[in-house]
Parts: sequence; structure tokens; C-alpha cells
Amino acid sequence: MQGIFEAAGGSVMGRYHQRNSTNNQDAWQLTLDANTAIAIVCDGCGSGIHSEVGAQLGARLMVQILRQQLPTVDGNAESGPDLAFWHYVQTELLTQLRSIALSCGDRAQLVRTVHDYLLFTIVGAIATPQWTQLFTLGDGVLILNGEFLSLPTYAHNAPPYAAYGLIAPRHVDLKPTDWQFKVHQTVPTSTVESLLVGTDGVHDLIAVADQYLPGQQEFVGAIDQFWSDDRYFNNPDGVRRRLAQINRTVTHYPDSAQRRVVHPGLLGDDTTLIVWRKLPCA
Repeated sequence: MQGIFEAAGGSVMGRYHQRNSTNNQDAWQLTLDANTAIAIVCDGCGSGIHSEVGAQLGARLMVQILRQQLPTVDGNAESGPDLAFWHYVQTELLTQLRSIALSCGDRAQLVRTVHDYLLFTIVGAIATPQWTQLFTLGDGVLILNGEFLSLPTYAHNAPPYAAYGLIAPRHVDLKPTDWQFKVHQTVPTSTVESLLVGTDGVHDLIAVADQYLPGQQEFVGAIDQFWSDDRYFNNPDGVRRRLAQINRTVTHYPDSAQRRVVHPGLLGDDTTLIVWRKLPCA
């Protein structure tokens, strides 16, 4: 897909995790080669003590599994991968997660290991020259050609996680079908002008568009800046730097009385996004 799209991505820790001295529990992976584009973002479960581990592993495993399995899809079809494809992807992901979990302890510790390390959501996109497909397992944000896709929302910020397939928890108000991949849209790649794949923290980013950057007289700006502004594609760290600018805490002393004014960061949750857009010559 090189020569058709250009892509960028970045992530920043949310204000709540900064306050609690915990890690950024989001992760992202992006690959763009001659025939395939894959964008994956993962959001670790907030109650998992080390769920950033699962998010990082999950993003990498998803790219690896998808790249291995994509050659089985009819290269000329515009319908994209079918349900059998996604069933295989899920089975392979769970197989690898189970192996990782059991390497950390015996079967008696499996549930605890999964809860502590391996609960994460997945939001992603795959593109070939023929088709582009958008999918989720859990919550997040997908924006195709400037239009928001309608994705599921979950009460009490408790989305399903892929690794529930390893433990079938009884304490969650979900059905096993809820922790399976859901394909939301498949379109001809020729119709894709821009795409954003994001964790649910992107909702915070959208909500502060008309607020000033901390300590500055510049607005955060609308979400479309991330696929319309060249700076995010010209600088490989551009997305992360902008997110960090939006979420930094600025302290200053505006008068001689040394009165302190604190402007907190604007993103409560960890925020991660990947964008790609069609090249002008494509």
C-alpha cells in the first residue's frame, strides 16, 4: 500500500494515569508495505495491574497473525475477509495468549495472570489494493472519510476483552459472542480518502477541540487535523508530540504576588490513534 497511503500514529498517557503514577495502558502497531496496510490499537483494562503488557503483546500479535493469514483471502475480491478468517485470527490469538499465560505460571494461576496482564481491547483496519476492512473487539473509535462509524458502547466502562475467551468469566454481564471480532465496514480501497483508528481516549480528544492548549492561546482543534495536516505525516513523532502538548500540565505565576496558576492536561484517559490518508498522486 506504499504509494497509495501515508500513515502516522502516536499515543500519550492520560491524566488519570499520570496522577496515579501508572503506565500508559494503550499500545499501537502500524505496518505499511507494497500490498498491505494494517493499523492496530489496543487499550488495556484499567483494573489490570499490568494490562499495558497485554496491550503491547496484543498489538504485535495481531499484526503478525493478520500478515500470516491475509494471503488466504481472495486477492481479487472486494468483500474482504469472511467470518472464517476472523474465527481463525481469534483462535490463533487466544492460542498464543494462552501459551504466554501458562509460561508465567501453572493452570491454577491462569485466571489471575489473564486478569493482571492480558485484558485489552482491539480496534483495527486492514487494507489491500482491492478492499479495506474495519473491525473491533471491544470499544474505541473508527472514522472513515471523516464519518464516525457507530461502535458499541459498554456500561461502567467495561468492554469485552479478547482474553475472556481463555477464562469465560462469570462475573461480567456479557455473552461469549461479545468477545469475538466484529467487522463494521468493508469498502473498496479506491474510495478511502482518510481513516482514523483510535482507542476510546480519542473521545476525550474530540471533546476538547474548542478548548485552549494548556497555558496557550491556541485551540486544540478538530479531530480532522490528524489526517488533514501535513505535519503529522512529515514528522514521525508528530502525532505523539501533539497529544503530549494537549495533555501537558503548565504552571505559571502571572503576578508579582507569586500566585500560582495550573493548567492541567486535557486528556483524562490514555489516548492513542493511527491515521492514514490517500497520497495526492494515488
